[in-house]
Amino acid sequence: MLDSLRRLLSKGPKSADVSAFEEWADKHKFQLRRVRDAEGCLIEPPHSSGAADWRIEWGDSQRSYIGSREVRLTAEVGTPRELLVLLLNRELMETMEKTVFDQYVEDVQTRIDTETPAEMRWLVMFPKLSGQELGALRDRFAAVASVKPWLQLWLSNGLEEALAGMLEGTSADTPVAIVINRGRLTIRTAMPTPDTALLDRWFRVFERVMPTARRLARDWTDASAGGATGTLRPSEWPISRPEDE
Repeated sequence: MLDSLRRLLSKGPKSADVSAFEEWADKHKFQLRRVRDAEGCLIEPPHSSGAADWRIEWGDSQRSYIGSREVRLTAEVGTPRELLVLLLNRELMETMEKTVFDQYVEDVQTRIDTETPAEMRWLVMFPKLSGQELGALRDRFAAVASVKPWLQLWLSNGLEEALAGMLEGTSADTPVAIVINRGRLTIRTAMPTPDTALLDRWFRVFERVMPTARRLARDWTDASAGGATGTLRPSEWPISRPEDE
């Protein structure tokens, strides 16, 4: 009896069923690994393919504003440290702004600095894009950036069109956050259970906007070195600098 109880306890909770993701990864010839000591999985391109660094993670949410579980698509895009971008669905923005406002009213500045996700702080630190600047996304999305012209270029180079294609069939209250921070692009959205149809749609967005972000990051570098002119010259762009993250 005691041995049976020990074996039961040693097994721990039952892991989430990620077989649907395994089939999706096999179909695309990607590699899937289960997360040790936690529910979830990680999908990457085969290491032998020479593909640029990116990964997909599904599991417990890393942000309180998402919910219990999320899917994250991340890639190194090489943007400079001073470039911070946040694009999110409008309902999530309103909720986050209210949370930050309520915390200030309650005089909990220390907690805001140490516990509030950086994305929430950016909403009150950086300028928002206007409805005209957001174009087709104006009714469903909001965006802030430390360098607005860079984000506007990204929007006009495929990001706006890719996200506009997600509007139909996606609920307005589904939390979505697209972030560029420390040279990394992250798309995160709620996904309580494995959903390959939704993953497929977001992966198509990811595949489209990731290379554009990398190209614009290179243009920024070239302009900084004096190799480009015009709208890509960083010295001509106003930069709002946050406190060191």
